[in-house]
Amino acid sequence: MQVVRVYTGADGKSHFEELNLPYEKIAKAERTAMQKATGIQFRRAPVGEFQDFHVAPRRQYVITLEGQAEIGLGDGTKRIFNPGDVLLADDLTGQGHTTAVHGRKARVSIAIPLVD
Repeated sequence: MQVVRVYTGADGKSHFEELNLPYEKIAKAERTAMQKATGIQFRRAPVGEFQDFHVAPRRQYVITLEGQAEIGLGDGTKRIFNPGDVLLADDLTGQGHTTAVHGRKARVSIAIPLVD
């Protein structure tokens, strides 16, 4: 599982950052601290859908459940998100990023808006 943050840098462009989640030990497992969210939304997008440069509508986790998405940045960098991959969409200003649905299946994802 990858957790990747896309954020706006001082240059006004979006950048990727890999996150190491701060797990804490509980019994025989580990967990992160609880984060406040406002809800959950499911989204289904067909193969071939392309969203040109856009910023995140709010700070939110986007988790791919099915299918595949490619997130692109202004410098040409692209990353593929597969089922189970988590994106923290945090580029609320600037140029933003592109989103393309690849593969053979529609992309199903969930968005979990965070409380600031």
